[in-house]
Amino acid sequence: MKTQDGVRRCFALVTETYAPQVNGVANTLGHLCNGLLARGHQVQLVRPAQPGERPGTSNGPDLLVRRVNGMSIPRYPGLQWGLPAGSRLRALWKRQRPDAIYLATEGPLGWSALRVARKMGIPVISGFHTHFQHYADHYGLGLLQQPIMGYLRWFHNRTQLTLTACPSQQRDLLRAGLDNLVLLGRGVDCERYHPVHRNPGLRQHWQAGEKELVLLHVGRLAAEKNLSQLVQAWHDIRRITEHPQRLRLVIVGDGPMRADLQQQLPEATFTGWLNGAELAQAYASADIFVFPSTLETFGNVVTEAMASGLAINAFDSAAAHQHLRDRFSGCIAPVGDNRQFVSNLQWLIEDAEGRRGVRIHARHRACQLGWGPVIDRFESYLSRAASGQAEASRPAPATKARLKPGSSEPRG
Repeated sequence: MKTQDGVRRCFALVTETYAPQVNGVANTLGHLCNGLLARGHQVQLVRPAQPGERPGTSNGPDLLVRRVNGMSIPRYPGLQWGLPAGSRLRALWKRQRPDAIYLATEGPLGWSALRVARKMGIPVISGFHTHFQHYADHYGLGLLQQPIMGYLRWFHNRTQLTLTACPSQQRDLLRAGLDNLVLLGRGVDCERYHPVHRNPGLRQHWQAGEKELVLLHVGRLAAEKNLSQLVQAWHDIRRITEHPQRLRLVIVGDGPMRADLQQQLPEATFTGWLNGAELAQAYASADIFVFPSTLETFGNVVTEAMASGLAINAFDSAAAHQHLRDRFSGCIAPVGDNRQFVSNLQWLIEDAEGRRGVRIHARHRACQLGWGPVIDRFESYLSRAASGQAEASRPAPATKARLKPGSSEPRG
């Protein structure tokens, strides 16, 4: 595949998280990195060394991976951020100067990369992948919410563009004082996530025959994911539905809340993290996807569940807000309306025909969300920055309070 303008460039991607770590940021960065390589560009991937790795450099034909030192994030075991690496980045970029740099995360590594890039005059754009400012309350750090937001605003406003996941996030960030916002969006691989991967043997392992309904949750088991609502919804639905013995709950993922959730949900099956074919089979072998999170920048698991042909029950935010129509391609409750969330779940369980229609329309909508257009936009933003055209992508001051024309997408 050729580059959009026929020019082969070198781009640097700086991120605190990457595969094999399992999270939405790592998943998105993998698609973006591979997309640039497939279009003929060179990529420098700068990330922390993961357990079992040493800091250093590895080279491929077009991919250079620079591993730097990292440390675990306090109160968030299993995740880490990169330590400042200004001198190493300066040496790397003097040897091979990238045409433009993408900063995916705002931690110490991202901060040092921003400083070096600005001093060296290398064009830099950023992405807003995680609402760290909203996590503070969940970890006893509520007093830091405003300082965190101040730092994020400072960080992103010193890049030429900040790429956002969806229009609702773009509106929130505009109100928070971030400038130069443009839509990147997210895609989903509808071949990897497909109803054809439904596995009767896996359902039997979950003690679910064809007459039982499997309720599935996929994600990191952490406080900011609103998992207390998952627990409450499960207990409520077993109390009010006609045949609670038909229901099975399967939870895919891991994190600091797993032990607590296993105590509160002794009937549930906990699989730990799944990847690749195992994850695709888990999605396709379930019936209803239950997603109570309200702090997602997007929520890739929602579109993965849609592509797998599941009926989605979620709150009206991020990916669910953008891509679902209530009781047509999913069920969406107003954020904070836990009663409606449970009512929607009850409808999906008890109305077999309604559930079937929702699953068909969810799959149809997901098939319109390939990664190709997302990678095209990503390549375009980086190329325009490299050629000094990023200014043309900035929203005019008079329209700062509105979305850029063409940045919104209809609900599916």
